[in-house]
Amino acid sequence: MDLKVGIIGFGLRASLHRYLQRPNEGSVVSIVCDTSERGRQDAAEALPDAVVTGDLQELLDFELDAVLVLTPDYTHRNVVVRTLKSGIPTFVEKPLDITLEAADEILDTARRTGTRLYVGHNMRHMPVIRQMKQLIDSGTIGEVKAVWCRHFVGNGGDYYFKDWHAQQRYANTLLLQKGAHDIDVIHWLAGGYSTQVSGVGALAVYGDVTDRRDNSDLRMRDWFSLSNWPPAKQTQLNPELDVEDLSMVQMKLDNGVLASYQQCHFTPDYWRNYTVIGSAGRLENFGDGPGDFIHVWNTRSTHGFAEPDLKVEVNGDDEGHGGADPNLIAEFLRFAREGGATDTSPVAARAAVAVGDYGARSMRAEGEALQIPALDGQLAEYFAANQQAAAVS
Repeated sequence: MDLKVGIIGFGLRASLHRYLQRPNEGSVVSIVCDTSERGRQDAAEALPDAVVTGDLQELLDFELDAVLVLTPDYTHRNVVVRTLKSGIPTFVEKPLDITLEAADEILDTARRTGTRLYVGHNMRHMPVIRQMKQLIDSGTIGEVKAVWCRHFVGNGGDYYFKDWHAQQRYANTLLLQKGAHDIDVIHWLAGGYSTQVSGVGALAVYGDVTDRRDNSDLRMRDWFSLSNWPPAKQTQLNPELDVEDLSMVQMKLDNGVLASYQQCHFTPDYWRNYTVIGSAGRLENFGDGPGDFIHVWNTRSTHGFAEPDLKVEVNGDDEGHGGADPNLIAEFLRFAREGGATDTSPVAARAAVAVGDYGARSMRAEGEALQIPALDGQLAEYFAANQQAAAVS
């Protein structure tokens, strides 16, 4: 029998509905909730057989087997706590929330209710990441000692500086909305979680752009254009804009690995580059999509650039982040139905929020090194057991 799935929030990531609406193949979208008229109209057009409502309680009262929470980041805690308390297996889009305290409340609610929680870190399903993980786990470069990630966000001006993402009170930092993926991947590749962070950042370019507009009546697809170049010539930025467009954070992990993440929102190109250095070599991706390559070096060279000892072509396809999105949804639906282990992890999602949140606090405190609070032991045990322990009253 098909799982009856609900969707809360029908914005950009609502494109995931096409992997859910598969009658007689495992799942069907039964109801959509969005508080905006635009969102409800889009949902009605995309899913004509689904109930569409602006009332969250109506969705919670619906007989559902699973729900996707795709609302803005700063609303996640309030929405997810309600879906978990209603006993509905819940997918929440990354980041888990915009503060560590909110993330911990979500995890605690999942433990107390016993309701299954899944976080949409789809990059764990991206071919380039999985292939790098396989190379590392097979011992190709020895024991991981350092991970560096450079993220060139060429579309940052259009993606993040024309709506709520541009404001600290809603986004906290783009180390979360944009960086949570990569921070999670850094932890996954390194095999540990950050215990200390320090960061620097600046509103280096977009703060000087004077062309501003309240875009609450529009969606990103309405204003996106590659002709918005160079960055200083951007138009219709959010009237309130105080998040950094250039940020860097350094991490010390619990297993001794050192890591760094750099993010720039005004580059001409758009891709992410990982370098992983081990005790017996290093690997680096050149491009992050199908047909690009991961290079591996194991031989010492005497000078300059050396040809890699191994080149691995990135596989995948053009369907949803190289095939990551359909695999992500398939894993969630299996988890909602059966439980068990998953490649994504609520604890890892919490760790990514911790780095983003505390990295931003450090950035705004002149780069002070900050210790990340440890996860409550009971929560750690609960999620280590794949959420199979009994609920706690």
